[in-house]
Amino acid sequence: MESIKRNILLNPGPSTTTDTVKYAQVVPDICPREKEFAGLMKGLREDLLGIVHAKPEDYTSVLFCGSGTINIDICINSLLPEGGKVLVVNNGAYSTRAVEICEYYGLPYTDLKFAVDELPDLKKVEEALKNDPDIKLVHTTHNETGTGILNPIKEIGALAHKYGAVFTVDTTSTLAMRPINVYEDNIDFCMASAQKGIMAMTGLSFIIGKTSEIIRSKDYPRRSYYCNLYLQYDYFEKTGEMHFTPPVQTIYAAIQGLKEYYEEGEQAKWARHTRVFNAIHDGLDELGFEDIIKREWQSGLVVSVKYPNDPNFSFEKIHDYCYERGFTIYPGKISTTNTFRLCALGAIDEQDIKDFFVVLRAALEEYNVAIPVRY
Repeated sequence: MESIKRNILLNPGPSTTTDTVKYAQVVPDICPREKEFAGLMKGLREDLLGIVHAKPEDYTSVLFCGSGTINIDICINSLLPEGGKVLVVNNGAYSTRAVEICEYYGLPYTDLKFAVDELPDLKKVEEALKNDPDIKLVHTTHNETGTGILNPIKEIGALAHKYGAVFTVDTTSTLAMRPINVYEDNIDFCMASAQKGIMAMTGLSFIIGKTSEIIRSKDYPRRSYYCNLYLQYDYFEKTGEMHFTPPVQTIYAAIQGLKEYYEEGEQAKWARHTRVFNAIHDGLDELGFEDIIKREWQSGLVVSVKYPNDPNFSFEKIHDYCYERGFTIYPGKISTTNTFRLCALGAIDEQDIKDFFVVLRAALEEYNVAIPVRY
């Protein structure tokens, strides 16, 4: 197997992959309606449950074609009963996306908004639930990838259940990285895409959720055809296949990614991501950079870094300098502050980060940006 040029992606996904995951896509052509392929998807669906410690008698996983946003769309449009309302606990760009989905479907919702650099106030969450018995679905993001803040999903989930609502969590940028337990974390539905924690390829997303709630949703208003959770679940259960054409090669890569996930192990993988995260902070500290979110509130996966107050600093020039040398950095997602992000996702380790900071320092020197950087 010939090795492929290795780029270090420090963006929040897709993440750096292993050559074995890349080559897993090179397979004989197969019609996805063959029993052999349906068997592969059955195994994949079962293996996904183990990542979040979900028991197959309680939870199932449902696969879809698309990026992570398709999961938010599916959960919100499929799991809201007639007359129900959505509560979005919103402190960032990805929870705002859930609000936009409600708007596009014309669903009743409450946008419980907090500052992007603050944790949600649980008292206000409870107040919103207590004052509005129509709320039947509570949604939030685990790791708001725009900033790297980690939301208290266990506590929000407990409140949702106390007031009889289903709890859906966007775990796109934590699942298979930070340990998650659906029972301990009070999660009814969580979700991710293959290109994030399982370090495979884009194009395949999945929802892990309570089977009983999916079956109950059969009688809810039908708001989408392609993006209906019960319809896709039911088709899988009856045929072992996706309702519509699956991303065949992407599924082979995801199966290999999952195999490598289990070989590395949940705790060892989280320890590696933590090493990378700490190395990112060490490198930033050495150059004098500041981050947006309090360290103790960070997810351990994303660091949102403030632009220095230096007329010579140009994110585009720094990005291009690093990119030409095999390192990808990513702009921020905070409308009020100029930031860029460095992420601890993917098949990378501490040494890759040390190598990156050699290049970043050289980029700053190349463009006469003061070191340590100024604010």
